Amino acid sequence: MNPSSISPNAPAIAADAAFMDRALQLAARGIAQASPNPLVGAILVRDGRVISEGFHTYEGLRHAEIIALEAAGESARGATLYINLEPCCHTGRTGPCTQALIAAGVARVVAAMADLNPAVAGRGFHQLRAAGIEVSSGLREAEARRLNESFARWIVSRKPLVTLKSALTLDGQLILPRPKEAARKGAPAAQNGRWISSPESRAEVQRMRHASDALLTGIGTVLADDPLLTDRTGMPRRRKLLRVVLDSRLRLPLRSKLARSADGDLLVFTRAKENSPKARALRRAGVEVACLAGRGPHPDLRAVIAELGRREILSVLLEAGAILNSAALEAGIVDKIRVFLAPKLAGFAGSGPGAASPAARLPAAQDLQSVTIEPFGPDFAIEGYLRDVYRTR
Repeated sequence: MNPSSISPNAPAIAADAAFMDRALQLAARGIAQASPNPLVGAILVRDGRVISEGFHTYEGLRHAEIIALEAAGESARGATLYINLEPCCHTGRTGPCTQALIAAGVARVVAAMADLNPAVAGRGFHQLRAAGIEVSSGLREAEARRLNESFARWIVSRKPLVTLKSALTLDGQLILPRPKEAARKGAPAAQNGRWISSPESRAEVQRMRHASDALLTGIGTVLADDPLLTDRTGMPRRRKLLRVVLDSRLRLPLRSKLARSADGDLLVFTRAKENSPKARALRRAGVEVACLAGRGPHPDLRAVIAELGRREILSVLLEAGAILNSAALEAGIVDKIRVFLAPKLAGFAGSGPGAASPAARLPAAQDLQSVTIEPFGPDFAIEGYLRDVYRTR
């Protein structure tokens, strides 16, 4: 490269990018702790040196920039704030962060993206500029948008971001055949060493659960596998992962692992009568039973997602079989798909409830957007979007 073609501002741009990367890292520390608020990280820099930093958690109340300002004290005067989301300019549970930044004498604000919250939506930047603070935005915007895609989906639609997760063999099967002795015992395939995906992929699924507010499955999966469906990462979270089961006829066994572990974190949507003996028994066991209208015998999936959004659930991980996956796609509730493809062959064209079938595919051909492929051990995770979650209302 010709040295004369290098911008004299290149070192400053590189420094800005490095500081924004740190703000994004801090924001990510709020995963599972900030919902229903966005993930926000902030650092204050003066003379090229970080003087303070902070990230937001819902229970901690204070916003990231306020934490950084309090830690900096008088050193904040003349400093630059790096933050992944536009500072708020309204009074909610806390006062406006823009006023605190102005009062502290911050000279410059570098933000990755504007806040889609209608109460902010560019007005925070306007207030800062009106006070004489230099403001720039757009640095690392793609990374910032991905980090807060669940909040964006919810704030513009009041519905959670729904991610369909599945694992498939190379020949398109959702399950592996079990050894004859295991099949005779009736044990779930996953308990007999017949996992489709690798340990690395399963660890990633646990991280996906940790980053989600709720996990959604169908009664077929529960009856077949008797799963717990918990977040087993051991990482901190503000509220328990809400386990949601679609169970039209209330077939959930009282002795299932789900029912026996219910502690305010198990919600069953059904078409059965609200005061049926089974519904009363489940409630006594600590299970919340919600009756929803629907088409035919099944709960309306759109109504399910709307109700979860009303409960301030920002993100839902769909872990189910072919039938529910197909219904979810057909209902248009899925925003994002992540499929773990394992280098295995099931060796059969199954027709059971877990087998791949036309029901496991999109009801109509749709192109995924922003497709990425990532390795996890011997597996590959293919991810893509069915819609722009920042524009869907």
